[in-house]
Amino acid sequence: MYPRLWQTFMRLRYQLFQVRSCMCLTKCSDVAVIQNCLSKENELRCRQQLQRHSAAYASKKPAAAILVSLCTAKGEPAFLFTLRSSKLKGKHKGDVSFPGGKVDPSDDSIVHTAVREAQEELGISVTEENIWGVMRPLFDGSGMMIAPVLANLGPVESLKICANKEEVEEIFIIPIHHACAVQNRGYTHFRLRGQYYYTLPVFLNAQYKVWGLTAVASDTTLALLLPGIYISMMHIVHQH
Repeated sequence: MYPRLWQTFMRLRYQLFQVRSCMCLTKCSDVAVIQNCLSKENELRCRQQLQRHSAAYASKKPAAAILVSLCTAKGEPAFLFTLRSSKLKGKHKGDVSFPGGKVDPSDDSIVHTAVREAQEELGISVTEENIWGVMRPLFDGSGMMIAPVLANLGPVESLKICANKEEVEEIFIIPIHHACAVQNRGYTHFRLRGQYYYTLPVFLNAQYKVWGLTAVASDTTLALLLPGIYISMMHIVHQH
């Protein structure tokens, strides 16, 4: 699609998204669905859908894994995020993230990598029953493959969090209903060599802005949890 035509299409699509999102979030039925998005019934549906992503990891092993952390806070479904320590080296210090890191040779699986990193960063024990499955792989700017492991940690009030201050500066939550609200969502359009390349989500108006791969993983999770209610605007033009 030609760049200007594509930009017009994306602008119109975003306007439609705003209208539909406002309509959706005023429906009592949709509010109830968001409130119950971590129910056993929805968990089973999500687990079944996540099984189809296993083929994506058959030919290539990821170099890292993250634990996309769902929880409840005062009974409300939410994401649990970390703010990476500003003392860390590298370009991602001080960023909002999910627990995660590079695969260690001793890790039995990518799930083990994500669980181990969560234990190292937050001091929490994530059991097998907490794990819903592995979402489709993510790729950073260098092409590194990252496996997002989806987990429900349960009530945040019951978690015995002991953050590793060398890696984590702060821990905070964003309720699912907040992330779904149109006024709290934005999108960044990227160009490459003068042409439209891709669109990535940004989550706003919380304690910290959520962007980058953390926002991508959050966006993918919301689309999985709330089909028909959460409308993703993320788009990547695949290069051949």
